[in-house]
Amino acid sequence: MVELRGVHKSFGGLEVLRGVDLTVRPGEVTVVLGPSGSGKSTLLRIINHLEKVDRGLVRVDGELIGYRRSGRKLHELPERQVLRRRSRIGFVFQNFNLFPHLTVLDNVAEAPISAQGRDRTTVLVEARALLDRVGLADKVDEYPRRLSGGQQQRVAIARALALRPKLLLFDEPTSALDPELVGEVLDVMRDLARTGTTMVVVTHEIGFAREAADTVVFLDEGRVVEQGPPAGVLDDPREPRTRAFLGAVLR
Repeated sequence: MVELRGVHKSFGGLEVLRGVDLTVRPGEVTVVLGPSGSGKSTLLRIINHLEKVDRGLVRVDGELIGYRRSGRKLHELPERQVLRRRSRIGFVFQNFNLFPHLTVLDNVAEAPISAQGRDRTTVLVEARALLDRVGLADKVDEYPRRLSGGQQQRVAIARALALRPKLLLFDEPTSALDPELVGEVLDVMRDLARTGTTMVVVTHEIGFAREAADTVVFLDEGRVVEQGPPAGVLDDPREPRTRAFLGAVLR
């Protein structure tokens, strides 16, 4: 479902990703761990072409993201085609990014109607079902400002699912939440993992990684230091840098 090969990315003189290789198979949950500044969020943004690679390539479901190949050369796609491909990738941000002027229902329905051109009546039925799925059927007519952080993030997950995505990306989805609200968001994510949704999750929630991930990737200074099943990476890491990070996080 996701393939990154030799991905490099710099901002000015700062090299953020240094030759990252990553494979995510359909239906798998990959959790990306690492210290602040290790390149985790940039990695996600590159997968759906919110950031362009400097070198390397990214494929999602077999398609190059942001480019087409002509012989041995890559040509950047027009923005409209980029948006069309991106619309099949759901992205859940740290800070919800809901539209404050739209109701909960309209937040969920907006992208399928405007970006995918789907029928409004059908989309609204699906949006209501998704809000029920994340436990917010009674909030369809509320505005984001009237919701708790956990509720807003569950709306954001429903909004991402409304695109019928092939892939869901989560960028530290619980980091902006009060501790007592973290569990309700993780419960929704666990349910998605159990239904076989392909997910790449950047998080510091080690318990979620242990329980829900098929693969754990440890990223540091823009490089994949270690990756493998949760039991290996989390309980018996090979690399000293991984052990040091987990020792600090799990203290």
